[in-house]
Parts: sequence; C-alpha cells; structure tokens
Amino acid sequence: MKFFIDTANLNQIREANDLGVLDGVTTNPSLMAKENIKGEANIKQHYVDICNIVKGDVSAEVISTDYEGMIREGKELAALHPQIVVKVPATKDGIKAIKYFSDNKIRTNCTLVFSVGQALLAAKAGATYVSPFIGRLDDVSTDGVELIRQIVDVYNYYEYETKVLAASIRHTMHIVQCLEAGADVATCPLSAILGLLNHPLTDIGLQKFLEDYKKVNG
Repeated sequence: MKFFIDTANLNQIREANDLGVLDGVTTNPSLMAKENIKGEANIKQHYVDICNIVKGDVSAEVISTDYEGMIREGKELAALHPQIVVKVPATKDGIKAIKYFSDNKIRTNCTLVFSVGQALLAAKAGATYVSPFIGRLDDVSTDGVELIRQIVDVYNYYEYETKVLAASIRHTMHIVQCLEAGADVATCPLSAILGLLNHPLTDIGLQKFLEDYKKVNG
C-alpha cells in the first residue's frame, strides 16, 4: 500500500518525505485555505512547490462544478507539472469530465466518493484513482472501511485498473484497517503516519537497552 500525505503544508510534506516512505500528496480547497494560500496564481505555484518536494503523484482539485469549468481547470492544473493528478468530484458532470480526461491522457482522482455505485462509474469513466472518504462515513454511523473493502472486491472481480485511494483517514487504526481491506493507497495526516511508529514495548525496550549499555560502559 502506498502512503500519500493529505495536506498542503510544505513543512509537513518535507517531514513525511524525509522519512523515506512518502509516495505522493493529496490536497483540497480546505487544506489550501488552512495554509492561507490565496489567489489562483499562488495556488498554482503552491502545487508546483509540492511537486518539487515529492517524486509521486500530487492531487490538485478543480473548483468548478460544471463540465466545461472542470475541463478548463483540469487542463490548466495538468499543465503545471507531470506529477499533477486532477481531482474531480463524483458528480454527473465530474464523471463526464473524468471520461474526457481519460480519453486525453490526463490522470484523475475521483473524490468525495461515498458509495460503490459512485466508485463503479468513476472506474468505468477511466479514473486513475477513486477516493472513498471513510472518516466522513464513520461520522454518520456508516462503516467507511467496509466501503473500501467492497470497492476493492468489485475492482478486482471486474479487473478495473482504477486504484482505491482511502481518504478522510482520521487516525492510525484507519491506516491498518485500510491495509487489511486491500486499499492501494492511504492518504493520511502526518500524525497518523507517525502514529504507526508508536508502541510502548518499543519505548520500554529501547530504554532498557540504553540502561544496560550505561551499566557496562559508564
């Protein structure tokens, strides 16, 4: 399973990249706003800055909700850098746009996916990635990880090439559950990635090794 970091914060992206385990980045308008990135030119430059840090795919989201606007924005985003993947919502116009982009060799990430049906249409339209939002499903008492498992099963059975990118991950256990469910990618906050390192027995064992070393070596 690949690890993407879900942020627009350059320092967090650098920190995750320095670990040597980062495969890509996902962003969205909310994450851009959180970093106070304003203006179309500044947002585009920020995407380029992210691409210059990592070697993998970087999802950049369209803002338009209509087909023509999505196509225009998607072309502009894709032209910024070869690593850019155009992020498109799972709507009627979004699926049409994904089909257009697929036919024109522009990679896409179908976002805001909450059902197997949406994932099916995205795959048939040729999406590179599909992003089920598991945390938001958990928020409304629905099993988000189970949706990952269902989509993986459907894609494997029908041999769709679209990758399942588990999004809206809230904590480290979500990562482990998505791994077990067969997700191709998990996009996570930095805290969730670092959380995979946490185990009390590791801390206790390291402390014991150091204490024993001091006993022998002073």
